Amino acid sequence: MSHEARLGELGITLPEAPTPMAAYVPALRTGDLLWIAGQPPGGDWRGRVGEEYDVETGARAARDSGLNILAQVRKAVGSLDEVERVIKVVGFVNAAPSESGVHLVVNGCSELMQDVFGEAGRHTRSAVGCSTLPMDIPCEIEAVFQLRAS
Repeated sequence: MSHEARLGELGITLPEAPTPMAAYVPALRTGDLLWIAGQPPGGDWRGRVGEEYDVETGARAARDSGLNILAQVRKAVGSLDEVERVIKVVGFVNAAPSESGVHLVVNGCSELMQDVFGEAGRHTRSAVGCSTLPMDIPCEIEAVFQLRAS
């Protein structure tokens, strides 16, 4: 099954790819790698995991960041079917000092990648707790994808 068909099977409609709010590009292709800049969860997400949000709610925000990542991939290369595999996900979580579940928050994005891409969605990952993120968003996630040979 194609990755695009899998989205439909999962009932997922991707949002419009967010426009950068600073001096960077949202996606950059080099060879067969596509680098996606850190993506916010979108919407009205504001606050810190361990204060305004619990870990489970933070994971939903991370899933929303993952949807924005997929929207950027589609915008950059035309279709998720161009993805060979997900290489790496790096998640930054706006976390209270005592919050130790940042890895579980980033799972919201990691699990989405595995749902959409199957075995090709299994990836390396880093999950980092931060004292703040731009616009007080609860998470920002970036990713690297390997694209199919042309």
